[in-house]
Amino acid sequence: MSKTFTHAGVSTLDGVTKARFCNDALRTKVLQKNGHTNIDIVELMNPMTKEDIVAYLISIDFAQGNTTVQYALEQELDKRSLKMTAAPTAKAAPKAKAAKPTMASIEAKVAAKKTTVPQTVITKAAVTAQMEDAPY
Repeated sequence: MSKTFTHAGVSTLDGVTKARFCNDALRTKVLQKNGHTNIDIVELMNPMTKEDIVAYLISIDFAQGNTTVQYALEQELDKRSLKMTAAPTAKAAPKAKAAKPTMASIEAKVAAKKTTVPQTVITKAAVTAQMEDAPY
């Protein structure tokens, strides 16, 4: 079930005009308080979804030749139509759970580690032969 709205229009904030949707005309006061300008909110004949509202506002020439308002409505229409026509994405298959380790698998891992670790034995003579004679 899509959310419906009873009021719609446009407002400008920081030079950007966008479509606005609400259920009460008092929304204009909130927009003004937050710094919006060029607020134009109208009451709709009946509750509509955002997609229907944008189509309705374009059909009644809500912009009345104002290119920024017309552009904002077209941007909203593009945004809404992309969501509706987007192909559903396939869900990833659930990952297989790792099998619980058994005692035999643990012993095999330990044995593998023991055999791969190189055993290095250095004699005292080899260490002293590699050392320099440093003056004290």
